[in-house]
Amino acid sequence: MNRYYFKVRMVPYLFVLPFIVTFLLIYSYPIVNSVIMSFQEIVPGETTFIGFDNYTLLRDPRFHTAVWNSCRYTFWTLAVLIPFPILLAVMLNSPDQRGRTALRSIFFIPSLVSVVVAGTVLRLIFAGSDRGMANQIMAILGLAIHDWRMEGPGLAMFLLVTLATWRWLGVNIVYFLSGLQNIPSELYEAARIDGANRRQSFRLITLPLLKPTIIFVVTISIFGGFAMFEESYIFWQANSPNSIGLTIVGYLWRKGFQQGELGAAAAIGVVLLALILSVNMVSLKIFGFRKED
Repeated sequence: MNRYYFKVRMVPYLFVLPFIVTFLLIYSYPIVNSVIMSFQEIVPGETTFIGFDNYTLLRDPRFHTAVWNSCRYTFWTLAVLIPFPILLAVMLNSPDQRGRTALRSIFFIPSLVSVVVAGTVLRLIFAGSDRGMANQIMAILGLAIHDWRMEGPGLAMFLLVTLATWRWLGVNIVYFLSGLQNIPSELYEAARIDGANRRQSFRLITLPLLKPTIIFVVTISIFGGFAMFEESYIFWQANSPNSIGLTIVGYLWRKGFQQGELGAAAAIGVVLLALILSVNMVSLKIFGFRKED
């Protein structure tokens, strides 16, 4: 028994065992039940099996808009919240950087603010009237004021990504700092002796050894991007013009809670789960997650 339990190959399974047990006891039933509900029409006191009729929502233009908005949001959050936190983490990890502790706190504090509070403040800043701070600054500069939340999908996405960047930049910096601190300093000293400059050390040492942390942050960022709902709801209260702020989870909420179509909402949840898993599998394939380095 000792030889069996202490084999090197068994160690990873022992570490993930608590998650597997928790998943089977708490999460497996809701997931299985949601899949079953997606094939049913559910009204109070009555459940009818209707096959794949709920999945006809895949032809709904509003569903296509919601998927497109969620994909764009996820792409831009990845484009901003992966490279910039890496560069800032490298800067804050440098022993030559003054005020490192204070800067870490400044970057991390926004993540402690509730999304409701942060979204409300940002909505007031970018208010469409001349009372909004952003429009006041535009007027001082002699530029045209904007109805930031209502003009179009470009400004709408800008607001959502701005809020995500303000809230999560510090969290990702902490993740990358933890990865950087696990890189032996001897590697940088050896590279310096061999004549490598900082850019070469970053490209040949930092990025390859930071790869597991990057994969982790990308994975949770993809999940967070497709699961985004609160920010959009705070900005538009589920009534954005031409669905410029509609996301997949927002569309699910509208079907399930506004229109009472629980079966259709379950179908949206199943599609969302399949989409997140597919995108994450593609990203892991791109990063070569299973390859031996």
